[in-house]
Amino acid sequence: MFSLTKKMRVVLGFLCFGLLTMSAVSAQSLWTDSGVGANLFGDHRAHAVGDAITIVISENSSANRTGAAANAKTTSTSMDAGVGIFHGIAAASAANAYKFAATGSLVNSNVISGRMTAQVTEVKPNGDLVILGKQTIEQNGEEQTISVSGVVRIEDVAPDNTVLSSSINNAKIKIDGNGPLAGKQRQGIITRLFDFLF
Repeated sequence: MFSLTKKMRVVLGFLCFGLLTMSAVSAQSLWTDSGVGANLFGDHRAHAVGDAITIVISENSSANRTGAAANAKTTSTSMDAGVGIFHGIAAASAANAYKFAATGSLVNSNVISGRMTAQVTEVKPNGDLVILGKQTIEQNGEEQTISVSGVVRIEDVAPDNTVLSSSINNAKIKIDGNGPLAGKQRQGIITRLFDFLF
């Protein structure tokens, strides 16, 4: 019994000596407050300059216009035969009629849908976000550029950081195209000249 106690004292002595001579050990956490997903329940919507925001474009517009114009004019004149020294002048009459009529119609329909990402360029004092975005798609020699700008209320931004184009104040959505197909859709110079003259 005495020898067992002595052995335990020796073991405990070594353990104490080891603990006293060991250098301090520091541990670092695997969790960082600034890491991705650090705030699982925070608001990840755009709210500052430089933040990205996704625009869901869904626009549908149509316009119909018809016009008609008509104009008519008739004139007539007559002259009796001459008498006296003018007896050689025979009786004469003339008439003129003019009639003009024109009709025209214009039907325009546009449907735009898509998604693109814009950037916050300014935050107004009331918290509204000024956004600007541009997207260029090039395919088979055709180049299409979509640009969106406007002002977004922070209340209109969905939890997944998207906003409908219909919720953008002073929205300006512009679509430009360059290439063979876009060129075929334009009128020729001669056609435009005749449209201008007539």
